[in-house]
Amino acid sequence: MPLDPAYLLQLTANGVILGLLYALIVAGLALIFGVLEIINFAHGEFLMAGAYAMAFILPLFGLNYWPAMAAAVLLTGLAGFVVYELFLARVGQSEFERAILITLGLSMILVYGAQYLFSATPRLVDTNFGFAGLDIGTVRITWTRIVAGAEALAAFAGLYGVLNFTQFGRAMRAIAQNREAALMVGIRPKQVARNAVMLATALCGLAGAALAPMQTVQPGMGQAVIFKAFALVIIGGLGNMAGAVTAALVLGLLESWIGGFLDIAWQNGAVFTAMILVLLLRPDGLFQRGGMRL
Repeated sequence: MPLDPAYLLQLTANGVILGLLYALIVAGLALIFGVLEIINFAHGEFLMAGAYAMAFILPLFGLNYWPAMAAAVLLTGLAGFVVYELFLARVGQSEFERAILITLGLSMILVYGAQYLFSATPRLVDTNFGFAGLDIGTVRITWTRIVAGAEALAAFAGLYGVLNFTQFGRAMRAIAQNREAALMVGIRPKQVARNAVMLATALCGLAGAALAPMQTVQPGMGQAVIFKAFALVIIGGLGNMAGAVTAALVLGLLESWIGGFLDIAWQNGAVFTAMILVLLLRPDGLFQRGGMRL
């Protein structure tokens, strides 16, 4: 059977957008690891929180996408502030195992709490875009996907500016590169860590809110993605944000191509197969460990 170029282009377009949304999630994970040096197993639940926020806020705004998106991102950022103050602020830099247990427990509480409050029934989310889209030759991309990709690109442009051209971003990079030297020049690590968690959860909430109109919303949706995100962070190099984002974009394309031609089991296993190969060949990841830059 000959390969249809139009079908391949359609899969590629879908894969790029999926990869950009994955990249938002892994950028937040890499940010938290770089600044706090902990693995946040509850990070995926902020994806779920952003999606549910979008699902409930959209009807309040008459299905108007933009104010609902802004509100969802703001709410998940504030949720990150609460989680940091109540839980992560009490975890020391050397308490890696304790951080894992706390964030795993928090993940379970959030998932089952959402299931209790909203039930496990998947929700469909409608927007004012409906099913309208843009036709480029034989390739059709819905406006929800186009807007999601544009939002991810805008978020990365903003994140690049924050990390490279603001005092806030320079403080985060300084903590990630040399905590002791940062303390000597007066940087307050707890304030920087709180801001990093809020920024990371807002990025994850943006991904969830953007995904909500594209797939069903249900309590376990964050857990379905978070282990892939961990694998991507490992592939890119722990704490290396540019490496993690690059790995996420590649995974989005691979999943779309594999899903278009093979069974879904191969699609879900692609990232973990890649992780195992990378760990065997380059234990520190494809890119240098650390280096909080985009």
